Amino acid sequence: MENLCKFCTYQSNAIKKLSEEEVAKLSFNCVSVKFKRGDSLIKQGTFSTNVAYLKSGLVKIHIEGPYYEQIVRILKAPEYLGLPTTFGDKINQYSVTALEDAEVCFIDIDTFNFLLRTNTEFSYEIILSICQNELQAFRRCANRTQKQIRGKIADFLLELSQKIYDSNLICIPLTQGEIGNLIDASRESVSRVFSEFEKDEIITVKGKKIEITNMESLKVIASKG
Repeated sequence: MENLCKFCTYQSNAIKKLSEEEVAKLSFNCVSVKFKRGDSLIKQGTFSTNVAYLKSGLVKIHIEGPYYEQIVRILKAPEYLGLPTTFGDKINQYSVTALEDAEVCFIDIDTFNFLLRTNTEFSYEIILSICQNELQAFRRCANRTQKQIRGKIADFLLELSQKIYDSNLICIPLTQGEIGNLIDASRESVSRVFSEFEKDEIITVKGKKIEITNMESLKVIASKG
């Protein structure tokens, strides 16, 4: 079999720490799968035998709570998915759904664990990724519970602009109801704030596309909450 991982343009920082022999071992124990928008990549409650690496695309991470499903994060490639399961109880603790066409590399979990045990630089990069995600989750939780609706919406738009699309022109990947679910607000409140931002000439809305026309004002609203 050809060593596809060696020539992959979506290599993670962790993969770049592997030797040529280790990359070859990885290549023999992974498979790349393409998904369409709306497809389920990972399902909560199912047994996991793989580590998923999002090579391209955009996904939402969501979890079944006691009363309803909660969207907890939007994630852009390249990024690992389900790493906590790798070190946990082997049961997927959340679901992942494609928000746009995506490609995922599924890595055999035994092979992944072998590389963690035998290559310290690889392990360090994986631990670093987990720690960064945890810190972001803490920050997001504080913002969600302490900020007012205008601050929450401003945070959401800034994250799309700066971390997802790297542009002032963004495409909203969620419905207004889903945005409300993500930031703990009603759909009506989300709609109202979008209208207020447009009236204040902070954004321009055209369907699902939004252009941020006054970035400084949006940052002020986000910082003041």
